[in-house]
Amino acid sequence: MKFKNLLVAFFLIPLVFTGFAQSSTETEQILNTFHSISSNDILQFAEELSSDKYKGRLSGSPEYLEAAQWCAGKFKEWGVLPANNGSYFQYFPNEYSEVFTKGKVTYSPKKGEEIQLQFSDDYLPGSNSASGTVSGNLVYVGYGITAPELNYDDYKNVDVKDKIILLESGIPYAKNDTTLASWTPYAYHRYKFRNAVKHGAAGMLYISKLANPNTVNLENFVYAHIDQNIAEQIFSDAGKNYSEIKTELSKMKTPSFALPANQTVSITAKTQYFPDAKACNVIGKIEGSDPVLKNEAIIIGGHLDGQGYLGEIFPSALDNASGVADILGAAKAFAESEIKPKRTVLFILLGGEECGLYGSKFYAENPLFPIDKTLLMINLDMVGNGTGFHIANGKSYPELFAHFEKVNTKYLHRKMGASEWKKNYGRPRSDASNFENAGITTFSLYTSESVFPVHYHQPLDKTDVLTPEIMEDAAKLLYLGIRGIANDENIKMN
Repeated sequence: MKFKNLLVAFFLIPLVFTGFAQSSTETEQILNTFHSISSNDILQFAEELSSDKYKGRLSGSPEYLEAAQWCAGKFKEWGVLPANNGSYFQYFPNEYSEVFTKGKVTYSPKKGEEIQLQFSDDYLPGSNSASGTVSGNLVYVGYGITAPELNYDDYKNVDVKDKIILLESGIPYAKNDTTLASWTPYAYHRYKFRNAVKHGAAGMLYISKLANPNTVNLENFVYAHIDQNIAEQIFSDAGKNYSEIKTELSKMKTPSFALPANQTVSITAKTQYFPDAKACNVIGKIEGSDPVLKNEAIIIGGHLDGQGYLGEIFPSALDNASGVADILGAAKAFAESEIKPKRTVLFILLGGEECGLYGSKFYAENPLFPIDKTLLMINLDMVGNGTGFHIANGKSYPELFAHFEKVNTKYLHRKMGASEWKKNYGRPRSDASNFENAGITTFSLYTSESVFPVHYHQPLDKTDVLTPEIMEDAAKLLYLGIRGIANDENIKMN
């Protein structure tokens, strides 16, 4: 979305939180609401969503739908209106697999010797693994890519039929340019898994120890994720240097090879696949107060889903109960304020992000507000651990970023950075990308300078690694920053 040049200088915008002159009484009411935003409330939201009863909020699962109902209940309680023809929910298909146990991975470096890998230091079960046990010899297949048009094939010198493959995530090309676009289809986990089965592999050790629902369930294909240290050990036992192999991969060589016959692995998983499941986005709105500008909207969004249960709950607190809690804090403030913004504000809690950006894709294809009347979408993901803020794309839209910058300067006093928009030729990794591809200007709000370790897609992602003070300030930044944009009549849409 492009904006006409502003005729008013940056410093002439009278009030950061409104964008136009207001009475002192209205200003006082707005600031009273601003100061009522509480870290205690926001932390309680995050603790609720991270609690055991939602089992990590795996999109498509009954527990995810229960979490969505809870969020909708808060919207209703506060007076945030349902945005989908009287409903808070926008449903979409979302297959998923239920994982019942931690499974088991047994490595045999030689005949008669067995090493039981330890959850979660050494391995994690596959989120979409088939149920059962697979055992066999090992074959390393690099990135697992077959791309004849790029003159690249990790399988060209190996036979993986009925074998267990060792597979890397990613692709051998990293520069963000048009060439990367040619490689991007091969970066998807689903492609790699299907290509492995196409070549006859019976199972897989994925060298990427992350809980990851963004994979695919394939009949009889059992897999697990392993830590890089385990890969290094397996390579060393085979007389290979893992670092040297990775260097060859980075140079677009395909150093695939079969490991010695005495090295075997057994993988066990207990799962159930639900191909016809559904999930939802939770969408509420504060309708604009201006008879004309209310037909334009600003979206505040973040993904509600997490990584689920893999024999142990992955609470998914930072990723992304934190972002949702921040949004709920801002939504509560907007709803309880008697002074409504001129433009409409939508709050979208997105499903299916961890599964492959399902919810944002569905909304972009089935918008509840016209795309050409949507001024901005700001996305929050992992906004709950740090001391500063960063707004991606902010430098490219200074007339929008100015409202956040002024709120921070006047009230929050946090370190705040911003970056320019750059086209991404690689695999989309954020919900914001689907809104951007639909033609909506997007910002992404992040926290900087982490206070606690970031346990990304691990079971230790609990609320004790959140910093409630930054979450309170994120909600405050949204409340006044979005209000400023919503009331800024100098911003014109083409």
